[in-house]
Amino acid sequence: MLIIENIRLALTAIKSNKMRSFLTMLGIIIGISSVIAITSIGSSAKAVMDDEFSTFGKNAMYVYMNWQMMQDEWVDDSDLLQMEDIEALKSRFGEDIVYIAPSVSAKSDVKVGRVEGKLDMSGVGADYNQFYKMKIVHGRMINSKDVAGARDRIVIEKAAAMKLFNNENAVGETLSVNINGDLRDLSVVGVFEKEKSIFDSMMVSDSFASYVPYSIVQRPGNSMSYIEIYVDLNKDSSVLGTEITNYLAKIKGKQQGLYAFESAKAQLDMINGMLGTLSLAIGAIAAISLVVGGIGIMNIMLVSVTERTREIGIRKSLGARTKDILMQFLIEAMILSAIGGLIGTGLGISIAAVGMSFANISVSIQPGVIVLAVGFSAIVGMFFGLYPAKKAAKLDPIEALRYE
Repeated sequence: MLIIENIRLALTAIKSNKMRSFLTMLGIIIGISSVIAITSIGSSAKAVMDDEFSTFGKNAMYVYMNWQMMQDEWVDDSDLLQMEDIEALKSRFGEDIVYIAPSVSAKSDVKVGRVEGKLDMSGVGADYNQFYKMKIVHGRMINSKDVAGARDRIVIEKAAAMKLFNNENAVGETLSVNINGDLRDLSVVGVFEKEKSIFDSMMVSDSFASYVPYSIVQRPGNSMSYIEIYVDLNKDSSVLGTEITNYLAKIKGKQQGLYAFESAKAQLDMINGMLGTLSLAIGAIAAISLVVGGIGIMNIMLVSVTERTREIGIRKSLGARTKDILMQFLIEAMILSAIGGLIGTGLGISIAAVGMSFANISVSIQPGVIVLAVGFSAIVGMFFGLYPAKKAAKLDPIEALRYE
């Protein structure tokens, strides 16, 4: 019951000096709101990057020749990656590799009637949509028969179908494209829809994405610079990437390091690490204002002790113990700080929500951070309120009653 009485006294004291109490809490409010806003924006950015990488697969990997090692040397065809290397990797790593194909592409102008456009054609293997997330809205994706028979097939995006054919269901239509200098008539077997990306506004292009069998895009000799791989999600892509590149060097009789890899997971980890470090650094700077706010609480509580010296004397003369007075002022400091923490939390969430809305990103709030922020603000109040509370508790009741 004594604690409840002390809380009631603290709230009464705060209400009686509303403006002074608010100004006292201001440092805490600014500090907590800054920390909450920064951590929320950082969490939101991480969530967005996670979603973006999920679109093309966190288990994606590119294996390529390390051109830096060959700067001063003649590059032989045997140094480049070959189809037999892909077959060797399939045989060696089995189920660890769920998709593997040459990473090849081509660009071409297209014209349907009077409508002109440009296509970016990516050469892919069978059922590529199972790995790179996309929605097939009409028809199908490139399949194994298309790849094996080097069939003239193409899957275009819905925006291209609407522009070129004025109909999103363009399955069965034909597009004349230029691939490696040859004019080919490709039959549209599917139409897909791209998922929206935050990078769409940053990457302005007048070309439409499309997919064709990699077998019709490969140049004579079938050598390639890049191999696109999707690995088992349960495998460590960094470890598996190292094993793959070392194995390639071994079977081709080349020095270790000639073949390198880049994984989506490694890139995501790097970006998240940078975002985390940046958020932590800015958050730490913002948290300095919490110390300033704590000093403000100490200052006001010392003033409060001086103003209420006679009240303390009366309470002690009526039987209040030293620890009762100590608890009274300590609780008041903690409540001041906790209220500031709650207001700062609400303000910080609002700032993050408004900021993310401009970028069209859903704000991500971590409950643990909110609990930690409010709890930390109460601890700040307790720490900086301890000295004024002790000073109040040690007042001599007789001297306090004489105080004017």
